[in-house]
This record gives sequence, structure tokens and C-alpha cells, in this order.
Amino acid sequence: MSWFDTDPYADYIDPHMNFLPALKELVRAYQAFEAYSGPHVRSMGLSSVQFDVIATLANQPPMSFKELSAKTLITKTSLTGVVERMVQNGFVTLSANKEDGRSQLIKLTAKGQKTFEKVFPEHLKHLEKAFSKLTNQELKSTQAVLSSLKNIFRGE
Repeated sequence: MSWFDTDPYADYIDPHMNFLPALKELVRAYQAFEAYSGPHVRSMGLSSVQFDVIATLANQPPMSFKELSAKTLITKTSLTGVVERMVQNGFVTLSANKEDGRSQLIKLTAKGQKTFEKVFPEHLKHLEKAFSKLTNQELKSTQAVLSSLKNIFRGE
């Protein structure tokens, strides 16, 4: 039982909190997505966070840790360890940021770019198998609702 299952928490939850079922489905949808996506990425020799970094850096100019963190699902603190391991594995390089001497820029290496060119199209095909079960209208509606939620949580 999770905290989403309201019975043990009935004394704490306002009966007008009608968003709880939607929140429950959002979290479960994300968990299901990870359960579908993660094993496929790992089968190609990457962790989900490595895939996220490689896909974000591909065909882009070098980025600072702050920029990369903002464009991925990885916190800046966690990103440090991830990037260090990716440097060791030859996927990315670090260089001094000429505009800000306190930060470094992260860039894909040739190995990282080659990895992107192999795994990204394969993973998109894998995801397409799942998303193709939705109609175009369902995809548009899902995108609109998720965008609205994102904006709400960002205070926009």
C-alpha cells in the first residue's frame, strides 16, 4: 500500500483533494514507462541517466553542468558523478568554460556521438511500439495535459 491509497490517511486528506487519483496515475505511468524503457536502454550498454546525457548532448554545443541538469532529469549534484564515470568511459570530455572560470563544459566525444547514433534510433523504435497504440488525438491530449502540469509546477 502506498500513500496514494487514502484509507489509512483519511483523517489527513481533505475530501476536496480530487487530484489524488490523477497524481496516482501520473506516478504509475512514469514507473511503467521506466519499466519499459530502462531495460531496453540497459540492453544497449547504457544506464538511463547515461542515455539521457548522451541524447541531450548530441549535436549540441558543449554545456555547463547547470545547463545539462536543466535539460535532463538529473539533478546537478547527481550529474557530477554520472559525468565523471562517462569521462572515464570515453563518452564525454570536460573543458574549461571561458565565459565562467568556475564551471566546466561537457561535450560528447566521437565515441559518445557514435553511441548516440546507434542507440538513439533503436530506442525511438522501441518507444514507438508503445506510443503507436495511442491515436494522434490521444497523443496531442496527453502532451497538452502534461505540458499544463509542468507549467503549474513551475509556477508559470
